[in-house]
Amino acid sequence: MCGIVGYIGPRDATPIVLNGLKRLEYRGYDSAGLAVIQDGKIEVRRDAGKLSRLTELLNDSPIHGTPGVGHTRWATHGAPSARNAHPHLGATGRVVVVHNGIVENFLDLRDELTAEGVEFNSDTDTEVIVHLVEHHLAAGLDLTEAARRTFGEIAGAHGIVLMSADEPDKIVCARIGNAGGVVVGLGEGENFIASDIPAILEHTRRVIFLESHQMAVVTRSEVRVQTLDGARVATKVNNIAWDAAAAEKGEYRHFMQKEIHEQVRSLTETLAGRVDFTDGNINLPELHMTPEMAGNIHKIIITACGTAAYAGMVGKLLIESITRIPCQMEIASEFRYSDPILDKHSVVLAISQSGETADTLAAMEEGRRKGALLWSIVNAVGSQAMRVADGSISMQTGPEIGVASTKAFTAPLVDQYMLAIMLAHLRGTLSDKTRRQLVADLRLIPDVVGRALRREAEVEKVAWALKDVRDCLYLGRGINMPIAYEGALKLKEISYVHAEGYPAGEMKHGPIALIDENMPVVCIAPKDPWHDKMISQIQQAKARGGTVIAVATEGDELVSSMADHVLWVPECPWMLSPVVTVIPLQLLAYHIAVVRGLDVDQPRNLAKSVTVE
Repeated sequence: MCGIVGYIGPRDATPIVLNGLKRLEYRGYDSAGLAVIQDGKIEVRRDAGKLSRLTELLNDSPIHGTPGVGHTRWATHGAPSARNAHPHLGATGRVVVVHNGIVENFLDLRDELTAEGVEFNSDTDTEVIVHLVEHHLAAGLDLTEAARRTFGEIAGAHGIVLMSADEPDKIVCARIGNAGGVVVGLGEGENFIASDIPAILEHTRRVIFLESHQMAVVTRSEVRVQTLDGARVATKVNNIAWDAAAAEKGEYRHFMQKEIHEQVRSLTETLAGRVDFTDGNINLPELHMTPEMAGNIHKIIITACGTAAYAGMVGKLLIESITRIPCQMEIASEFRYSDPILDKHSVVLAISQSGETADTLAAMEEGRRKGALLWSIVNAVGSQAMRVADGSISMQTGPEIGVASTKAFTAPLVDQYMLAIMLAHLRGTLSDKTRRQLVADLRLIPDVVGRALRREAEVEKVAWALKDVRDCLYLGRGINMPIAYEGALKLKEISYVHAEGYPAGEMKHGPIALIDENMPVVCIAPKDPWHDKMISQIQQAKARGGTVIAVATEGDELVSSMADHVLWVPECPWMLSPVVTVIPLQLLAYHIAVVRGLDVDQPRNLAKSVTVE
């Protein structure tokens, strides 16, 4: 989950690495550090806390040189502290490492190194890496071979970058397993390394993605990619369509607010080039799907984590309703250990904003091992989940920087809707009339989302009324039940309010005991097939003294007469209603966090990409 940046070239590495880290702070902000080779020595500056602490340290004690590496940390082994911040130096002070991942056998390695007289200066698992490299350097190997030997000795999944003052003409980096990406950016007479694309977009859009168990030796003029066994690898250079401006806040106070408002554009983009409103066809060419393949599918399993999993819950209902293919949603961290029943007639569909989520990638590996067809819905172009899949759908939302995902939730809702229509059409199970109507409904989406966003001021007023709540219950039914889960998650993530999403129909089976005057109840009650049932839930909550906040379709006087607060949304076809009903819940969580004075974009204990277990 940590952010990594590296630079080698003629320019001063310090500002390049520091600016790259600023674009990656969403990946970890427990501590930060930077190292450069200055006058033949490795100089390191690091501190606990957010990146601003490192910036202050560099202002007081500047360093300049090249090459350079930097790191923003999300702590796993060792408390967030200056002692445990990366980069980590070896005992000689001539080798430095930054690392994303967990060295699963670090206790054994640490004991072995300690027995040899090595003194450790941190509580991290990472430090064993640099000491192992130094051990192999002392045996006469160069940095590349010492690194290769070390990579073979550590267990687990990793992204690693190494630099040596004795070989300042190169940086060695590696990706091992599913601990997050390692991206090499190609410049003119200079090259860049990062754990995620936004860090280097201002310098280059030409990148190489390392695959698992590959390493790269990066110099100013060359990038040599090899397997960990030393075999040379032919590389593909990818051109990234995003620009640096897409990763800036612009006029907005926070990235999350910007990304909530970008959903009109991002949903327009995810439809672009894929929907033919004239003939009612959907085209998803990157899925590489034929009628024969579509007809061979007997079961679809959607797998994801967190917000993406809630998107998958909506997708399950969409796919079953439109295609009539059995579909289930499985949490990726559980799926990989459940010995799932899969065969060549099964599809495993993974959803991931980053395409680097460790548990989701492991679930895909399990699907591959059992012979299933692999699909992915991913935002980060070129990410691992996109590369290993047999077919993919790009969310096309642009970079999402805010830790709490918003536009990367609504885009896969639409992507799964389009997937279901295309799949049913290829299987011949959807009439032309129904298909054309379903496709025509997509035309409404950017407009209704835009209209929901224009009600932000009304949502903000409700946020002020709820700013001191300690607990909150979210209820939904049918296709909007996952929106209750997602709304509650958003409130937990950024407002630190205990919130629980629950199937509304299950309230009488226990949770209704929680409702009193101190328990706000958010009821998602648009005019959909479950509307009457949700009216009943609102009445039951009111009868027990609960404060009801309803998400309701504009003009619904019945809901308005019962609820204490209404978050209005435009009327929308029920299958697409989650795209709209989630908008006020995103805004509500955002504004509650703002009025409580919290850090919206960098909530405590969280990072954007979960690349470790």
